[in-house]
Amino acid sequence: MENKYNKQKYLELLSKEYRNINEVTEEIINLQAIINLPKGTEMFLSDIHGEYEPFVHILNNGGGIIKSKIDSIFGNTTTEKERATLATLIYYPEEKLKLVKQKKQDLKEWYTITLYRLIEVAQKISSKYTRSKVRKAINSGFEYVIDELLHSQAGNEKDKEKYYTAIIKTIIDLEQAENFIIAISDLIKRMAIDHLHILGDIFDRGQSPDLVIEKLKKFHSLDMQWGNHDIYWMGASLRE
Repeated sequence: MENKYNKQKYLELLSKEYRNINEVTEEIINLQAIINLPKGTEMFLSDIHGEYEPFVHILNNGGGIIKSKIDSIFGNTTTEKERATLATLIYYPEEKLKLVKQKKQDLKEWYTITLYRLIEVAQKISSKYTRSKVRKAINSGFEYVIDELLHSQAGNEKDKEKYYTAIIKTIIDLEQAENFIIAISDLIKRMAIDHLHILGDIFDRGQSPDLVIEKLKKFHSLDMQWGNHDIYWMGASLRE
């Protein structure tokens, strides 16, 4: 009787979120598959001390993860300078694009090569996550296009290769290459750090702890432990 009661209780709880057995089954299959994926990358940071710019740089480069992925993909086909330039583009796309436009004469060729490389990096860095999670992380208006490019099997089938190439060409022809570079760079940075742990001392010394807090408020997934410097600042603000 007790087991029958417990089963009924669980079924009632499930019925609040799922309409039928098929939906429950689909979710069980999905969750069972997810737990067999590699664990997402977690970053631990402490002693930020209000130093906003170094803090943002660490987030932008994923604690070195992004450069490591670039080196593993292109280490045998590009120079160190080219790989460093690609990394900087991902970290600070708007600023780097301004510099590129001042120096490059054939922007279409540069856009083409760069887009292919960025897609390879995005494929590599997002491979441990579900397709659904990656797509939800794209907040740029390019969700469908990026999803297609990340999961097209270019090179294995001629039809797919033509499809893949046509997407890249159209992005450039419609003068959306810059916006697309910014969007896919943001996705790479988002996928580089799945969860952030802040281990105290956001405040003290540096001039911009408020900017650090604002940045953390927008971060997709984190937990925080206040440090002794943070407590001192809270106490000081209460005295005012």
